[in-house]
Amino acid sequence: MDKKKKILLALLLVAVAGLVAWAVMTVPAPPQSQVETSDSKVMTYDGNTISEEKDGRKIWELTADHIEVDVDTQNVKMEKVVGHFYMQDGRTVDVQADNGSYDNGTKDISIIGSVDITTSDGAKLASDELKWTGKDSMLAAIGNANVSKDDMQANGNRIESTDGFNKIRIIGKAHLVKGGEAK
Repeated sequence: MDKKKKILLALLLVAVAGLVAWAVMTVPAPPQSQVETSDSKVMTYDGNTISEEKDGRKIWELTADHIEVDVDTQNVKMEKVVGHFYMQDGRTVDVQADNGSYDNGTKDISIIGSVDITTSDGAKLASDELKWTGKDSMLAAIGNANVSKDDMQANGNRIESTDGFNKIRIIGKAHLVKGGEAK
C-alpha cells in the first residue's frame, strides 16, 4: 500500500472514531418526568395536568408545576396550581394558588395558599382555601372569603355555590353590600 492510501485510511479511521465518539457523547438524557421511589411509592411529574370528565363533559382540570401521585391511593399533591372548573351552563371558574391536593377516594379537591378565583361572567373571589366537593359538585371559598361582582360585594367565613358562584350561600359572619363597598 502506498503512502497516500495509508494516510487516507488513517484519516478515515480517525473520522469514524470521531463520529462514534460524537454520537455517544451527544445522546440526550431521558426526561425525568416520572420518578418512583421504592419506600413511599410516589410518582412525581413536572408541568402536568389532571382532570375529571363525566358523561363526556369535562368537569374540572388542574395544571401544576409539580405533582406528586401516591401510587397506592392515587391521591395527588400539587404545587403552583392553575385550575378550571366547567359549569353546565358554559361558564368557567378559574383559580390560581400555591398548592393543592386531590383525594381520589372522595373526588374532593382542596386548593390553598394565595387563592385567586375569577369566573367567566366577571365575579372575583379570594379566600384562604377553595374546596371542590365531588359528591355535591360544590365549590366553597373557605376562610376570609370575599366575592365581588358588578356592584355587589360579600364576605364571610365560607361562600358556597353549586353553579360556579352565580348564586352563592354565605356562612359565618356574612356581610353583603349592593351598590357600595363591603366593610
